[in-house]
Amino acid sequence: MQSRKPTIVAAGLGVALCLLQAPAAQQNSSKAPAPVTTQVGSGANQSATPSQTPTTNKAPGTSEGTVSVPPAAPAKEAAPDQGSIRVSVNEVIVPVTVTDDKGRFVSDLDKKDFEVFEDGKPQTIRYFTRERSQPVVIGFLVDLSNASKIHWKNYQDAIIELIQTLLPGDPKYSGYLIDYAQDAEVAVNTTTDPEPMVDKLRKLKPGGGAALYDAIYLACTSRKLVHGEPIEPRRVIVVIGDGHDNASKHSLDQVVELAQRNLVTVYCISTQAFGFTNESDANLVRLATETGGRVVYPLGDVYKDTDGYLSHPSDDGNYALTVGTGAYRSAVDGRMYHAVADIAGEVTMQYIIRYVSDNPSDKAYRNVKVVVDLGSVKVRARRGYYAGTATP
Repeated sequence: MQSRKPTIVAAGLGVALCLLQAPAAQQNSSKAPAPVTTQVGSGANQSATPSQTPTTNKAPGTSEGTVSVPPAAPAKEAAPDQGSIRVSVNEVIVPVTVTDDKGRFVSDLDKKDFEVFEDGKPQTIRYFTRERSQPVVIGFLVDLSNASKIHWKNYQDAIIELIQTLLPGDPKYSGYLIDYAQDAEVAVNTTTDPEPMVDKLRKLKPGGGAALYDAIYLACTSRKLVHGEPIEPRRVIVVIGDGHDNASKHSLDQVVELAQRNLVTVYCISTQAFGFTNESDANLVRLATETGGRVVYPLGDVYKDTDGYLSHPSDDGNYALTVGTGAYRSAVDGRMYHAVADIAGEVTMQYIIRYVSDNPSDKAYRNVKVVVDLGSVKVRARRGYYAGTATP
């Protein structure tokens, strides 16, 4: 494979905003294959039943990502179930994010820069695009447990900013809001208008337990669908929480599989405060890793760029950020801003690869590696998904 230096795009909120509002970039692709049927059964609040090709999401990784794929023959459709979104898959669609070793997006790769392997066997890429305004439906899952109280105002502002950034009023972009404490509920169903979610968020107050897994279950089964899912638009979930769960009826294993079957990519903004150890963070990491997303930690190191007490001794005490000056709030706000920008960039700056599997295996779960041989770049693509239909 020919080696070359990729073009880098800094991960900034301005970039994300421009991408959302700019016209679609010229596609660099071979002719898209004829559509293959995707069947989606009606869930509790679904309004449309997509009939298109299925999507394969992305998997995290260093310079390889993973995704699973269906057999070349259409999978047998299971009996309808009113409690789940069902997808019969026979074409693999892989959203891929590529960054350099500093986390900046690599934006100018071509089809020839990618290789796709399924269970170790190279696959032929039939369709490739680096379009920057791809349709997407985004679920915002907000933790209202007691643990969110400390920095609730900061996260409330960050969530509102993220919603307004990712839902600019264009009909190609839609979203929904789920809040969870002792129970999970769909607070605002799928819409292209960000204002109902913003209004709802301003009225929410944290308190109670944490039913994170039930919130993910609701996102996959009990909200209104947009016609064309999961191909156009793609399905994304953004969890704003610390990963703790003490109230769900469902398990982590169940919802990870459900997200994979429903071709959902999970991103997480961790609400874990600086200096605290949280074993539940592993839950966020697994949700993101298994579905091809990413976890960001806006409060993970608030003092990263701050001189400490030893550098500037003061009679005020051992404070890295002087009390009463607003410096700490400013540092937190800056970290929140970058977390929003990072997630917005992940959602909007992706390559889309499609291929039809030539793997004769009858395995339900297929592993796929996406490789970009350009030095130190990192590729995030879904680790795998299940051929056939989704089950709750």
